Parts: sequence; structure tokens; C-alpha cells
Amino acid sequence: QVQVVESGGGLVQPGGSLRLSCAASGSFFSINGMGWYRQADGNQRELVAHISSNGNTNYGDFVKGRFTISRDNAKNTVYLQMNSLKPEDTAVYYCNVEVERVGGEYDSWGQGTQVTVSS
Repeated sequence: QVQVVESGGGLVQPGGSLRLSCAASGSFFSINGMGWYRQADGNQRELVAHISSNGNTNYGDFVKGRFTISRDNAKNTVYLQMNSLKPEDTAVYYCNVEVERVGGEYDSWGQGTQVTVSS
């Protein structure tokens, strides 16, 4: 079993900042990639940011330098620092971790955390 727990969502005004955290725990050998995805009402889930095991990152086109993904391997935790937030960033943000377990690599998802950008 792998548990993935997000935290840090909430209500913020346009132009504000939030920091999301996601911690993975349970039975696995190691974590490969870690990522953040989001899903707004009526839209498909989309990639926000991804970080590989060696620290390589990639971002959705809409991020445009506003967000930064990082990870703490000792804590099995990934972070998403979001600055200059816009109303269109409103969505449920999901954490995904790619874990190595017996049998191979598996994707595990968190339950999601709501981010609302509104004045």
C-alpha cells in the first residue's frame, strides 16, 4: 500500500502565493518521478509540473515561470511553490508519485487539494 497525502491548498487572492506539499509513505523501494496535476471543473486533468529522480523538471506551458517544483528525497515529499496566481489557476491539484514496488513501477495518486484564486 502506498499513501499519498497533499496539503497546502486554500483560498488566495489573485497575485498571491501558495505552497503545496505532498508526502508519500507505505511499502515501496524507491520513488522515481513526482508530479503535480490539476483539474478544473469541466476540464481534463493536466500536468502542472514534474520532477524526476535526478531533479530534472518540466512544467505545463501555462506555468510560464510562476511555479517551482522541488522534492526532498529524505522525506519522500514533493513541493509546488505557486506565485503570481491567477483566477484560471483555480482547480483541484493532485499529486502523483511513481514508486518502485515488487513487480515494477506504479503510479499512486493523492486525494487532491483545492486551490481557489479569487478576490
